[in-house]
Amino acid sequence: MYSRKTGLILAFHGCDKSVVEDVLLGKQNLKKSENLYDWLGHGFYFWENSPSRAIEYAMSLKKNPHKAKKVIKEPAVLGAVIDLGYCLDLLDYENLKLLKSAHEIIVETNSKSGNPIPLNREVGDPKDLLLRDLDCAVIETLHKVRMETNQLAYDSVRGVFWEGDKLYENAGFREKDHIQICVRNPNCIKGFFLPREIDSLHNKV
Repeated sequence: MYSRKTGLILAFHGCDKSVVEDVLLGKQNLKKSENLYDWLGHGFYFWENSPSRAIEYAMSLKKNPHKAKKVIKEPAVLGAVIDLGYCLDLLDYENLKLLKSAHEIIVETNSKSGNPIPLNREVGDPKDLLLRDLDCAVIETLHKVRMETNQLAYDSVRGVFWEGDKLYENAGFREKDHIQICVRNPNCIKGFFLPREIDSLHNKV
């Protein structure tokens, strides 16, 4: 009942400036991410309410081009207005139960077939679980089961990602903690925009 989100949100995508310009001019669409390690499954990825994290991500890809599928020459941010629609919100306790059930299906299926179960993998220093093959497989399995049983398909997936060094000694927060959105239904993206810098003379609004 409460999985359909009301209202619009602002979200941000880090990429090369050329992509931002082409999308805004209607010359191209964003490309759907379909990596085996996509932690929220396959779709269009955005940071919720965090243009600063989006630009930091684009800048990190410029510094480490081997991690990017497309070379980033000039890091930039594309803003999007999104209606999450029917959302698999992983901040909701009930939805976490669904993931657990989907994982049980993977374990049972792979045990019968003899195929290895995908694994999440740590990368970098600190060791973050950035390559989430298992989580991707679990979420995609959940989508597949819903489709095969004629249940309503999710338009989007939303989750919190704990990443980076601890913010301070004994902290429960990390430097790069963020909420990410994976849009599966492109019709949820109502429009794109170029983020603005804050006007320091009128920052009370």
